[in-house]
Amino acid sequence: MDSSNPMAGAPAYDPLQLEALVARVFIIEDITLGGRQQDYIVRYRGRLRSADSAAAYDQLADLLKPLNITPLFRMEEGRQVIRLVNGRPTPKPSNPWINLVMFVLTLLSVAFVGGLSEIQEPLPANPLLLTYMILSRGFPFALALMAILVAHEFGHYLAGRYHRVHVSLPYFIPLPLPPFGTMGAFINMKEPPKNRRHLLDIGLAGPLAGVAVAIPVLLLGLKLSRLDPLPYHLPAGMALTLEGNSLLYLLLKYLTFGQILPAPANYGDTPVWLYWLRYYFTGRPFPLGGLDVLLHPVALAGWGGLLVTSLNLIPVGQFDGGHILYVLLGRKGMQRILPFVLIGVVALGMFWAGWWLWAALIFLMGRFHAEPLDQITELDSRRRWLAILGIVLFILVFIPVPMNLIGLN
Repeated sequence: MDSSNPMAGAPAYDPLQLEALVARVFIIEDITLGGRQQDYIVRYRGRLRSADSAAAYDQLADLLKPLNITPLFRMEEGRQVIRLVNGRPTPKPSNPWINLVMFVLTLLSVAFVGGLSEIQEPLPANPLLLTYMILSRGFPFALALMAILVAHEFGHYLAGRYHRVHVSLPYFIPLPLPPFGTMGAFINMKEPPKNRRHLLDIGLAGPLAGVAVAIPVLLLGLKLSRLDPLPYHLPAGMALTLEGNSLLYLLLKYLTFGQILPAPANYGDTPVWLYWLRYYFTGRPFPLGGLDVLLHPVALAGWGGLLVTSLNLIPVGQFDGGHILYVLLGRKGMQRILPFVLIGVVALGMFWAGWWLWAALIFLMGRFHAEPLDQITELDSRRRWLAILGIVLFILVFIPVPMNLIGLN
């Protein structure tokens, strides 16, 4: 036993009492008391008495609750470790009025941006009539997009509440600028999840719920859309913006229109498979003179929902995709993956400059993870398959070139 001094400023605990409580679930092989350099009261190394580590954690947490102590289950050098830390999570209450106000502002912001893009006739001079015209025209777009965002965020929220993790209501972020009028939304997880199973459930519930709404919204929007020929040449000073493609988006367009879009005027000497492989990852060559979908606002909202899902599933940090990969690979595995993700995002920035901003965000925040209290409990087989489903979903909805701007060169 290491008899270093207890943590400065920490309450006095009876080491024998703590050892007796821990010994109910853990065969103790050695004990280290926390000192000034440690962030724990005491550390026990050994092995759990039961194979059901999740139940063992619950039992020990309940035993330590009257002492205001939180147990942490860890793996260190292949050995099971229990650390006891002072205090228990005490989430601060939220003010739901803030969530409601931000939701209303975001709804108006999305409707405003959607309405402006729909108005072709001269605008009325009356401010009230102008506001009504813009918001009413943007309502279908706003309703469709907000339905996807609400489903995504409440997927996280309800999964958190199911596992008794304190989470905030969603915070929606208005941004009255094209193309969507919002920067999305987020929830605040106010305490660490108990184990990897809970982290996976909370992290994956959002993308699954969001895409479950986005797919029918997009199919409906595509039914309301029409095919339109693309010009062979753009006059000087004019530009054309094409939305990017994911594998799922290509499939849904094919199911609706019976062809892969945007269809080029011709493939030339390039094999069809090579043309689409290149176009999918680079947005080149521009399909001028070909055929594409002129998106109805509802279809644009559905496509935006897929884009939001794909960005949330980027497998780093505290993104939803980061949670999914973390529960599969752990911290060390995520550290190995991070450089490859960064290199890939920077490379894609050559075809869409927005990826360079994402590369900066990933570099700054990609190393931080939501670490569960219990890191000994592994995923069960059902959740392992769910995690793999999350990775497959990312592959299906990922859009390498979200926006392709043609012209203004």
